[in-house]
Formats: sequence, C-alpha cells, structure tokens
Amino acid sequence: MIAMAIASLALLLRALKLPTVARHADEVAQLAEREGWTFVRYLHHLIELEVHERHRRRIARNLKDSELPPDKTLATLERARLPVKVAKTLPALCEGAFVERGDNLLAFGLPGRGKTHLVCAIGHELIQRGHRVLFTATYALVQRLLAAKRDLRLEQELALLDRFDAVILDDIGYVQQNRDEMEVLFTFLAERYERRTVMITSNLVFSEWDRIFKDPMTTAAAIDRLVHHSVILEMTGTSIRVEHAQAERTGRGGTAPHHSQNTATIDSPPSTPGAAQTAPAPATPTTTTSPTTTTTTGATPTTTVRPTTSPSTPLTSTTPGAAPTAPAPATPTTTTNSANLFTQGDPSTTTTRRKTIHRPEVNGEK
Repeated sequence: MIAMAIASLALLLRALKLPTVARHADEVAQLAEREGWTFVRYLHHLIELEVHERHRRRIARNLKDSELPPDKTLATLERARLPVKVAKTLPALCEGAFVERGDNLLAFGLPGRGKTHLVCAIGHELIQRGHRVLFTATYALVQRLLAAKRDLRLEQELALLDRFDAVILDDIGYVQQNRDEMEVLFTFLAERYERRTVMITSNLVFSEWDRIFKDPMTTAAAIDRLVHHSVILEMTGTSIRVEHAQAERTGRGGTAPHHSQNTATIDSPPSTPGAAQTAPAPATPTTTTSPTTTTTTGATPTTTVRPTTSPSTPLTSTTPGAAPTAPAPATPTTTTNSANLFTQGDPSTTTTRRKTIHRPEVNGEK
C-alpha cells in the first residue's frame, strides 16, 4: 500500500514538473522518520531542494544563452590594474541594481585597457543573481537586425532581444556603419531606452560617434538616450595585451640571445692562434689616404684620393652619393702590412694578399 502511494506521488510530482521533489521524496522521508521531523519540515525540505535545483538549472541555461566568454570572469579580472574609481564602483555594479533600474553602462578606453573583460565579468555576476544577459559584438548584432528587417520581422527580433535584461555591445565604434546599419542600431537603442540595460564598450569618445551614426542629429539623439540613465567607466593605464606579450617573450627567452663569439678586425688579429675569424664587411674597408683634392665638374663634385703606397699607383675617382663597389669575392686585396694579415679556416694556412700595382708604360714597353 505504501509502495503504491509512493509511486502515485512520483507521477503527480512529474505532472506538476517537480522532478527534484520526486527524485528525493523517498530519501528525505526516511531521513525525516529517523530524525523525527514534522510533516511541515519534511515538506519544506523537499520544496527547498526543488527551488535550489531550478535556480541552478536556470543559471546554467542563462549562462549558455548569454554567449559570454567563459574565461572573462570576476575571478580572472586583474583588479589591481583597474582605475581607482572603477575599482570602487565594481562591487555595486556586480549587485545589479543598475539593471533593475534599466540604467546603461558605458566603458571607454584605448584598445587593450580591459574594457571587454570588465563588462563580461559584471555580466557573469548578473547571471548569478538571476538576470538574463546577452554578449555580442556590435557588428554581429547589426547584421542580425538587418537580416530581420529584410525579412520583415524586425519587431519580432527586437522582442526576442527584449527578453534579456542587459545586452552587452562590444566595440561599438570598431566597424564603420552605413546608413541602413546605423538605422537599425539606433532603433535597437531607442527601443531599450529607460526599460532595458545596454552595456557598451567603445574606443571612441562621444565627440567621435558621428563616425558611427553619420548624421549629427542621430548621433546626438543616440548619445542623449544612452547617457540619460547611465554609469560611465573610463579605463586608463597601459595596454594589458602589450604587457602580456612582452612577458611571454621574456619567459620564452630564458637566457640572453646567442651571439657569434668569432669576431675580429683586420687591424686586431686574435691572440689565440687558430681561432676562426670573421672578415670585415667589404663596404667599409680601412684605407690610408693622403690629403684629397676636390674638383668640381658641372654639378657633380669629384674627389680624388691618392694612396700613399706607391707614387706610380693610378688615381681613383669616386663620386659622392654613389654606392661603393665591393671587391670581387674571389680576389679580395689587402696590403702586405703584417698587421693586416688574417687567417680563415685552417690555422695552418695563412693567405697573404697584396695590392696590384700598375706600372705605366715606358717607351711602349710594359
């Protein structure tokens, strides 16, 4: 008889959509019998379990529908980086009183200052307190409204959005709007005015919002509706993304970058025989010259350089501004001074190269 009564009770509870009460009725009845509970306490305990379970399921459902980034919560927010005024206002915002009043929340700042993370963290806290929140990029919402307008169901789409207590529009000034996009965006803001909350992040200050709404009158009307009942947060400081990127590069580096240790100049041979050396760049050779004379021919000055190695060495003319011509790699030339010798590769092999001296022809003989 008792078993039949329990089975019938379970069916009635499912019909009343009380699955938690049906699932725990027998277990709690046994506990109440052992503890000597009254019937009122037994019933209260079951209903309390049902309410808690419904609240948990509602939060899970609202969190899924919100499309909020799961990692941008209050626990992961770096509060030490927040401006002082924002940090003081944050606890009251998380309580959600501004949503119950239908006020707006506007977060301004340069890129990388944490605007999106801040409003998403507040959005997560609002959901925990029973509010419905929707997170969307502004361009995505605009395209959604444009499609609804094209299909002649804009009113129905606005009604669906009206089910959310707060709609977060991320980066409202990121994409330039054409006239059709501007119109549906303004319609959305006007529909929620003084009834539902809009939370906006923007890189543009109000004076630059004419880039969003194009028409000055429409811009002024949109700003007026948003600011009338609103909380404005100014996010200052340095870019969080830049600091994180620098920290990651430093962490990956570990030690200082490796540099070549085999470097030496021609004028300073290594003290350790056999060490491999790196020859200097051919674009900057070391040359000892005598005083130069400059001759101007037309508009281009010509500088004559006289080497001191031999009086019979032919003169070399260079034109300022022209790129220096590097010697052929196969036959580089160096003077025979012992200070200009260097060794490459095998230390037992020393290559000595000297400048080629051209002697003038005398009486037709070379």
